[in-house]
Amino acid sequence: MENVQIEVTKKLLEINTIKIQPTNPFTWASGWKSPIYCDNRKILSYPETRTFIRDRFADIIREKYPETEVIAGVATGAIAIGALVADVLGLPFIYIRSKPKDHGLENLIEGDLNPNQKVVVIEDLVSTGTSSLHAAEAVNNYGGVVIGMVAIFTYSFQHAIDNFKKADIELTTLSHYQILIDTAVEIGEISSDQIETLMNWREDPSNWGK
Repeated sequence: MENVQIEVTKKLLEINTIKIQPTNPFTWASGWKSPIYCDNRKILSYPETRTFIRDRFADIIREKYPETEVIAGVATGAIAIGALVADVLGLPFIYIRSKPKDHGLENLIEGDLNPNQKVVVIEDLVSTGTSSLHAAEAVNNYGGVVIGMVAIFTYSFQHAIDNFKKADIELTTLSHYQILIDTAVEIGEISSDQIETLMNWREDPSNWGK
């Protein structure tokens, strides 16, 4: 799995999906300062990378969750890649909104989900894990059974690790923070003297840069 994670990480860096700027940090929507910004939506613009990501997700699901009956994508970032994975696996696809529509049927989940169907949830990015786990909870509340979650990238915050453990949901990712740092140093994206700054941010992201 580690070889796949390294290859995925290199592809993400090649197309600037992940930007690393320790000396010129980004500001997240939450207000946090961050030396890293990850925009996995860009993957859709690169057919080779998009197909590679799709196929690695499909490999994981075939191997770890052969009983999967439905693929679910978390809106909005994982809708397209989730649909591609469902297509290659020949499975039904649904997606989960961040909140119900305020008109029409007021759906939180779009698509047909039957009681007790086994669902794998696809995410593009896991930070604190809050929105990802809300999506999984929505599937379970609608009568489905979430058997696992797969994501492109996770920052590996301890808070997120604890949240997934508490929810008893297994998370498998195609890349993660430590692999990113190691790979970025190897290919010259960052220097070795920037590692301490990057690791300090991961330990306490809400207070970093203040």
